[in-house]
Amino acid sequence: MLIVQKYGGTSVGTLERIEEVAKRVIKTKNAGNDVVVVVSAMSGVTNKLIEYAEFFTKNAPCSPEMDMLLSAGERVTSALLAIALTQKGYPAIALSGRGAGIVTDEIHTKARITEIDPTSMFSNLKEGKIVVVAGFQGVSKEGRVTTLGRGGSDLSAVAIAGALKADLCEIYTDVDGIYTTDPRIEPKARKLEKISYDEMLELASMGAKVLQNRSVELAKKLNVNLVTRNSFNENEGTLITGETNMEQVLISGIALDKNQARVTMRSVLDKPGVAADVFTKLAEANINVDMIIQNVSKEDGTTSIGFTVPQNEMETAKKVVESFARSVEIDADVVKVSVVGVGMKSHSGVASLAFKTLADEGINIQMISTSEIKISMIVAAKYGELAVRALHKAYKLED
Repeated sequence: MLIVQKYGGTSVGTLERIEEVAKRVIKTKNAGNDVVVVVSAMSGVTNKLIEYAEFFTKNAPCSPEMDMLLSAGERVTSALLAIALTQKGYPAIALSGRGAGIVTDEIHTKARITEIDPTSMFSNLKEGKIVVVAGFQGVSKEGRVTTLGRGGSDLSAVAIAGALKADLCEIYTDVDGIYTTDPRIEPKARKLEKISYDEMLELASMGAKVLQNRSVELAKKLNVNLVTRNSFNENEGTLITGETNMEQVLISGIALDKNQARVTMRSVLDKPGVAADVFTKLAEANINVDMIIQNVSKEDGTTSIGFTVPQNEMETAKKVVESFARSVEIDADVVKVSVVGVGMKSHSGVASLAFKTLADEGINIQMISTSEIKISMIVAAKYGELAVRALHKAYKLED
């Protein structure tokens, strides 16, 4: 078998942990498998590099130089792991994103992978080497180093697994798998044996931190067999798969996203094309808009438009839309609570139960967004964890 393994920052957080990762990789190799390992930076390193940049400017630019800086952490880890493996008698080679053939677009600090040339990786595997790839990074067609955004090492691993047509992609973190919600919020949260790509994508998009949402989206597209495991024990993880035989599952999980800000535009001219212009400008600024709501037009021909963005993009979003409104307000004291499950497609009453549950707890819903398999609600931040516990109990997810 050809197996791609990815180890996150906590899994490689110290030299001793890197050595433990080496032992796990060797165990996989000794079982007769070819192994490609994708690694993150050691825990805390990326934040430290950002602090270095902020010594010179508090608004670190999305520039090629920033990507050169941020990509260093993963290269250090990959080199150290390759050294550890080689010293234990298992030939290994460390590759940067460029060395692994990962080509991206040119949007610095949050680039997207456009193609992978696996020639170098296949060549080294054929020679019997363990290939260790620095995650989170690639190279633009113009030859500049790029990074893939927070959690980008997951994306690197899935993309590599797809390019190599690997039999399995294992994502190792510091948790046992995917839970019905964050166990730190609800101790009765239950680990799931399997979950569909679509559900995992919604949970990842809505704030679940185990997997990066873009990596799940790519795994579905490339049909990569994806498993999340704990790098500190031998427990079975969670399989992310298709929806076969999963229709009987009503709700799979409750997600809480604290990285939300609500932007409200007041007295916006209410005529065709204005909303299109607003969100075109936001898209051109690479701002990720999530939930959107527009109020009924007033007698003076204006309306209000509200939308949510990640907190680190709220000031930029405000500047982009100020010319369209009489005033723009920002509220960062909100969170998004989401109910996710493929069973919503074939069961009624899921939304009404969510709304009633929050009403019974005295929690006011500020915004609502729905799809076939999810209901998301914006509420005041102080009620976020209470909402999660109440919804987890209402849908009997501990059973």
